[in-house]
Amino acid sequence: MDYISELNKSLNELNRVTGLSFQIQPQTDEEAKYALEQLKLLSSAYKEKYNKIHFLQSLMTDSIPSYYIYERASRLHIEPEESRVLYLLETKHGMIETIPEVIKHLFPPQPQSYLIPLTDNTYAILCAKRKVDDVHKTAQMLVDTLNAESLVHVRVAYSKVMDSLIGLSEAFRETSLALKVGKIFYSEQTIFPYNKLGIGRLIYRLPYTLCENFLQEVFGSTIPEVLDEELLVSVNKFFQNNLNIAETSRQLHMHRNTLIYRLDQVQKLTGLDLRKFEDAMTLKIAFMVMNYLNTERKIPNE
Repeated sequence: MDYISELNKSLNELNRVTGLSFQIQPQTDEEAKYALEQLKLLSSAYKEKYNKIHFLQSLMTDSIPSYYIYERASRLHIEPEESRVLYLLETKHGMIETIPEVIKHLFPPQPQSYLIPLTDNTYAILCAKRKVDDVHKTAQMLVDTLNAESLVHVRVAYSKVMDSLIGLSEAFRETSLALKVGKIFYSEQTIFPYNKLGIGRLIYRLPYTLCENFLQEVFGSTIPEVLDEELLVSVNKFFQNNLNIAETSRQLHMHRNTLIYRLDQVQKLTGLDLRKFEDAMTLKIAFMVMNYLNTERKIPNE
């Protein structure tokens, strides 16, 4: 084996992936062989640490100084200045083996798209954003396809369009917040845009004590327990239909008087008449605050 020739190739490869230049002048084949083995180990370790996925993971967690981003991106052949969107996907019970394959099929491997594993049940998808793309439709396609092909319940949050890799850490914070807020306040939904979190974002930023004071103002010293499922379904549907009794009873397939009876039950339990806009708004916010406090107390480390 021509160790000198192979040694020169390894030196060139190391320079290509790391930018480091060495001069090695072995005196014997044994020295050349040993140097060759060490260079291959060094190149392999560098590639493992500084591959594209590791680089993007580090960017998302602010682990790379901004002044180093362009150099690293260039070395990894990632275009630093390009319109991109970050999708954050989460499943309930960990990732099933088929999910990465489905995602790769939806976002074929190409220089602009990257599938980034984060935890046992979360993936990030960084992909190029073309002018004709509809970001929300892409998120919906992702949810629908995974539900159909992998038979799992998934939630997806997505960021605003970023024009540079420098914005990736902010995009990750946005999507992480959207996913967390969405799960707490809009659990019936599966897609959470970073810029459409509504009042949930505001409540999530409030101190616990302020939330507790608000509930005491609304309900007094005795805060009611969560309504039973039957009442909750009726109340939520009533809210969705803008306090329209006729339309709500039609959608629930119940007599108008039955719905009115349930609204009266809610009034007895909470002191709020949902047929009045101000009371309905107060109860809607109070439910969101109660859900927030209950959820956060169950998972104090989140």
